[in-house]
Amino acid sequence: MVFSRELHDDIAAGDITLTYRLWQRPQAKVGGRYRVGRVEIEVDDMTRVPFAEISDGDVRRAGEPDREALRQRAAHAGPIADGTMLYRIAFHVVG
Repeated sequence: MVFSRELHDDIAAGDITLTYRLWQRPQAKVGGRYRVGRVEIEVDDMTRVPFAEISDGDVRRAGEPDREALRQRAAHAGPIADGTMLYRIAFHVVG
């Protein structure tokens, strides 16, 4: 999985443990390990949720200050309405 470079340090510190992706099909798998900067992450869980159901806590776990910032970051693959389904991917740092 690819993350914006400005997020790498927060991921390495364990401050970001969640990401949302606008994918047509899964591009990661539960148990998969992926290099992010100087660390490796492992995917713990992956589900699909509508954008409107993302909690404020999950917005913070994704490293964003608010829901609109999350919408803008995830929208690089296309527009995101409240009903748009996103992949919710929980992960942890393994090395």
